[in-house]
Amino acid sequence: MAEVLIYTKPFCPYCSRALATLKARGATIREIDDAAFNAAARQEMLSRSGGKSTYPQIFIGERHVGGCDDLMALDRSGGLDPLLSA
Repeated sequence: MAEVLIYTKPFCPYCSRALATLKARGATIREIDDAAFNAAARQEMLSRSGGKSTYPQIFIGERHVGGCDDLMALDRSGGLDPLLSA
């Protein structure tokens, strides 16, 4: 199963929803929590995501999925499970 990297911040309902969706799929998740307050982690997130600054930012393997809405759309279209199983 592909590793999921997710940048999150505290009390973010979108972060919680994305994490719940990924955990329900049994994904291996590496969470960088509090990226909003860690300058190095935030810069890494901005660089990897092409400048996107909203939370969460989700990567499956090396692929940038986007935020929570993007993850949900990927799931609805049937594209999430194949990415996770790669």
